[in-house]
Amino acid sequence: MNVIEIIKALIFGIVEGITEWLPISSTGHMILLNELIPLKASPEFYDLFEVVIQLGAIMAVVMVFWKKIWPFGRRHNRYPAAEEGALAWVKLDRIQMWLKVIVACIPAAVVGILLDDVLDRYLHNWVCVAVMLILVGLAFLWVENRIADMEPRVTDLDGITYRMALVIGVFQLVAAIFPGTSRSGATIVGALLLGISRGVAVDFTFILAIPVMLGASLLKLIRFEGAITFGEYAVLFIGMLTAYIVSVNVIQALVSYVKSHDFKRFGWYRIGLGILVILFFVIRGLIAH
Repeated sequence: MNVIEIIKALIFGIVEGITEWLPISSTGHMILLNELIPLKASPEFYDLFEVVIQLGAIMAVVMVFWKKIWPFGRRHNRYPAAEEGALAWVKLDRIQMWLKVIVACIPAAVVGILLDDVLDRYLHNWVCVAVMLILVGLAFLWVENRIADMEPRVTDLDGITYRMALVIGVFQLVAAIFPGTSRSGATIVGALLLGISRGVAVDFTFILAIPVMLGASLLKLIRFEGAITFGEYAVLFIGMLTAYIVSVNVIQALVSYVKSHDFKRFGWYRIGLGILVILFFVIRGLIAH
């Protein structure tokens, strides 16, 4: 077991746990991090590593939002499917929420299944990431200025309509096509434009991440071909566990943060990071020549 690679896995897990849930693009950070401290692994294993640490982040969402996403049980069941019997254990509001999540997943799921390899081949590069970091950062600033004096029309998850869910899904599609957009960034921007409050936008974004990220991760796991050594298993486990622990804390912090803050700070951060990515690769290219 290579201790240096374990330390790298720890760092990657920390960065994944932070950037996956903040609207600042985990892809952009991972590309930059892998340039600075690359894992000693084949491209195939690195793709697998990115998927596995994402699974750790997904498990964190499930844990933090369990009470909001589990559709069964009599306790706190405001809308039971029936007064008595087995259906009394079904929470209709949770079922409807999951149906809306499914609707929001459709655009990205279709494109992901049909064009996943093509998008990775042609758009998974630093130019696309840097441009989208900056553009979505500007979008955050514009949206926040636009809604500054507006009262949100939707202040709880039940208020999100199927039409709103589909529109949010279209915004998520942009993130699925263009790395660096940030899935959470795109869906939050879309939700805010629809008149959804910041807190509800964040909640729906996190819940929406569960099937989207899980599906994308499982798709890549199924396609993975190759043997894994004991040391590589250790790297995968450390990265995933670290991403899980960090994600739990970041998710809870962001949910608390949006109660009294806007997203402008994230917009400025994205713009700065996009410029940094451009400078890094341009300077590296000049040095190489």
